[in-house]
Amino acid sequence: MTKSESDSIPEGTKMELPLWLAKGLYDKKRKIVSVELPKIYKEGWRTVFNADANVVDLHRLGPYYYSFGCQLLNFDSPENPEIAQTLLQTFVGRFRRIMDSSQNAYNEDTSGLVSRLDELERILFHAGQKGLNEFQRWEKGQASQITASNLVQNYKKRKFPEVEA
Repeated sequence: MTKSESDSIPEGTKMELPLWLAKGLYDKKRKIVSVELPKIYKEGWRTVFNADANVVDLHRLGPYYYSFGCQLLNFDSPENPEIAQTLLQTFVGRFRRIMDSSQNAYNEDTSGLVSRLDELERILFHAGQKGLNEFQRWEKGQASQITASNLVQNYKKRKFPEVEA
């Protein structure tokens, strides 16, 4: 057996690869690798998410559930439409609860809720709490002035060239 033959990976071998490597090796035409969906994106879990996404501890199952799921859509799976729909429905279904909790948990321990959130959801929760805290400070007269959010400022920057034209 030559050196190159012993270094080869036998066809059909299953192994875990980092996403960046799987994306680099994946080619629809040459079929170098095929990708098996992680269990959280398979039909059984999609059923759970469709029933009640709020009961799922996304952080334990995959702290980057949404972003990793979106990356999986780059692979040519017949389940892609269902995965995309579940990602969207899960996000929409959990968004209201996350924002309600961030706005109604002033000076409360939110560690139990936050520990169950995906990283994107945690960012949204903290943004909601920051907005609430800033509003509370303004209401108490502790803020010197109200300022426009970055979103509004960026929107105005994009609109001005259109208005001037």
